[in-house]
Amino acid sequence: MILVIDTATSRAVVGLGRVADRVEGLGERSHGAAGPGRPDDGIATRTWPVRHQHGETLLPTLIAFLAEHSASLADLRGIVVGTGPGAFTGLRVGMATAKGLAHGLGLPIVGISTAEALLDSARASDDPGRSSSDRPGAENTLLLLLPAGPNDRVAVRSGQSPELLPGGEEPSIGPRDRLVAVDLDGRASADAVARGDVARDGLARALFRLGAARLAAGEPDDLAGLVPEYVTLPRGIRASSGEVTWSRDHR
Repeated sequence: MILVIDTATSRAVVGLGRVADRVEGLGERSHGAAGPGRPDDGIATRTWPVRHQHGETLLPTLIAFLAEHSASLADLRGIVVGTGPGAFTGLRVGMATAKGLAHGLGLPIVGISTAEALLDSARASDDPGRSSSDRPGAENTLLLLLPAGPNDRVAVRSGQSPELLPGGEEPSIGPRDRLVAVDLDGRASADAVARGDVARDGLARALFRLGAARLAAGEPDDLAGLVPEYVTLPRGIRASSGEVTWSRDHR
């Protein structure tokens, strides 16, 4: 079984899925029809609003979630964790939990961009950012918007680095762009927020699909090198290194 964890948005996500047949390095076999080394269609998921209680809720919810599906930590064969972009506290808790489990259980771990997974989920949804007036064969481009504090936002296109949008600034939108907004009620259009809700509903599945493919290819991440992508940092944290800069004691 592969465990999925994401704490980059206002709703925490955990998932549990299997891969079909035997995957090199995972030693797992199931009888789904997805083909060798590919995820089964079925993945159990749970999401819940975390607000600022990531540390208090993630691990107890995860253990209860596994028990509900007759699984335990000993059944896990790999871990997939969303790496953001997201706020400091939530990402730190989710990443630390995933990395701690991987280290303690000796499991391979893969970090997947939460933004890329949300875009993947949006493309795979019933409304993949495509309007009924599109001419046949024409593809729209999805642009993901995420909050970066109370005023700023982050814009993400697939395969590109996130772009910080200061408060009041709008992203550059082309004629075929469709906005997908997550956690931006009142700060993005209703259509964009609706697409974001649909994308987040499929986040665990997208993380599982993308992560299982890398695990099957024998491409896990190095624990020490796996770091989150923050959209906002507390005072004293350097974005380039994650190093804490302590205030001087003037006594």
